[in-house]
Amino acid sequence: MLRSDNRIDPKRRAHLSHKKRQFADSEFKQQHYEHRLNFYELPPTTEISLEEFEEWAISRLKVLSELEACSFRNRSPEETTSYMSSILEKHLPLHSNSSRSSTLQDERRKDHYSHFILRLAFSSTPDLRQRFARLETMLFRLRFKEDDTREKQAFVKSLNFDWEEMSKEEKEELAKDLLATTPGIRNVDEEGWFKVDWEQVPELVEQRRVLLRRGRAYVPQREQMSLVLAEFTKRLDSALELTSRALPRLDEDDRLKPILEHLSTNFTAPDVAYSSADGDIAGMSVPTAANIDTLSQHFPLCMQNLHQTLRANSHLKHLGRLQYTLFLKGIGLSLEECIIFWRRSFKLITDEKFNKEYRYNVRHAYGDVGGDANRRGRGYTPYSCQRILTEPLPGPGQSHGCPYRTFAPDNLISLLQKVGVSDRELLRGVKEDVGKQRYHIACNRVFEHAHRVEIKTVKDQGTLGAAQLDTIVHPNTYFKRSWMLKHLGEAGVKEEMMDES
Repeated sequence: MLRSDNRIDPKRRAHLSHKKRQFADSEFKQQHYEHRLNFYELPPTTEISLEEFEEWAISRLKVLSELEACSFRNRSPEETTSYMSSILEKHLPLHSNSSRSSTLQDERRKDHYSHFILRLAFSSTPDLRQRFARLETMLFRLRFKEDDTREKQAFVKSLNFDWEEMSKEEKEELAKDLLATTPGIRNVDEEGWFKVDWEQVPELVEQRRVLLRRGRAYVPQREQMSLVLAEFTKRLDSALELTSRALPRLDEDDRLKPILEHLSTNFTAPDVAYSSADGDIAGMSVPTAANIDTLSQHFPLCMQNLHQTLRANSHLKHLGRLQYTLFLKGIGLSLEECIIFWRRSFKLITDEKFNKEYRYNVRHAYGDVGGDANRRGRGYTPYSCQRILTEPLPGPGQSHGCPYRTFAPDNLISLLQKVGVSDRELLRGVKEDVGKQRYHIACNRVFEHAHRVEIKTVKDQGTLGAAQLDTIVHPNTYFKRSWMLKHLGEAGVKEEMMDES
């Protein structure tokens, strides 16, 4: 599936091991995707580059993570559909045949490959397999509901499901019971009916929307989606189990293993590169050492914790200083102002000690000193949530990391109350998120509560851009959105939010 400059010597093909011989005669040709929807039963066989392998997988991971966030936040199906529309268009567009788009095959190829790449990444443990299947089913449901009716029916027909249709005699015999147990239908002859094992439609059985007789469920045509979804999940669960057995064969390919491990790790909070756009905020004056205290009200909890610790102790240990320095650099604080900020903050030490032990580290983070590579790259970039979450846990006297991960529940609640979070229902939700290791979701929950009035305003006005819809996975993104939402009335802020949509 990956392109490589290392071609196999034709003379060696006769000596393939029995484990690899089953793949020796595969036809490597470009697939044609007739339908927008896909059950992902045939694996891709054509070559792609290593860059495409990783980029496509990350795009799909972003989509699945956003879907999971919708589930954690208890969004309704309608809210989820609305929220995900721009996310899907941005990361994994998939248009119908009727759109006549010139990129249909490319879109469907990316969708096909990205599914199988993540299938490899998330087949290693039962928990990952279950989670992946649940989110892929959610994505398929979303697309199935939004698909063109004619194309949807053509897709379902192509699957050749073994569904038994009810005869006219059966419908007449069970008419009274069918009407009593199936809401919204006045006449059994209005549409077709199928007989399936009740286990194929657990959702309909749970909601008491179908008739059950002798282990069989009688399902009307309009409830077809439940049948299709159940079949999709069943086949995917089986495929994931088979994939897990084949994973040991990948150990020989040292190109793929690190990428797959990186993807599975990032299922907690997708890693994102820092964008310089996050430090360019319309309407905000250039930050200085003097106004960091004021700006800190817009910081995420990890940076508020570092700032408060610094103010209380007039000191931070190395990892905390680095994490905080890079964040300040990311919001636009210049090197000169950053040095002033740290010098004033370390007020208990002498100028000589500061210059000898701390100034160089600040300059190095900004790329002002150090090796050529460091200077060319202008220093280190601000840490993402994923980077912070995977840092070593802080030891005695250290304050770096994500408080949602590193603090004991009672200490976390105390810290949140200290920064102004007092709503009991919100704190209960945060505790639940943290208990299930959904740290970035807890952070987003606090953000949305703190900015609920402004978020409602921009939604009502239609000025909420696509960039403001994504789940926050970077501290500098948190700061930018917070500042912009709290300064909506200032010149240039609304315009920038509109431009990002």
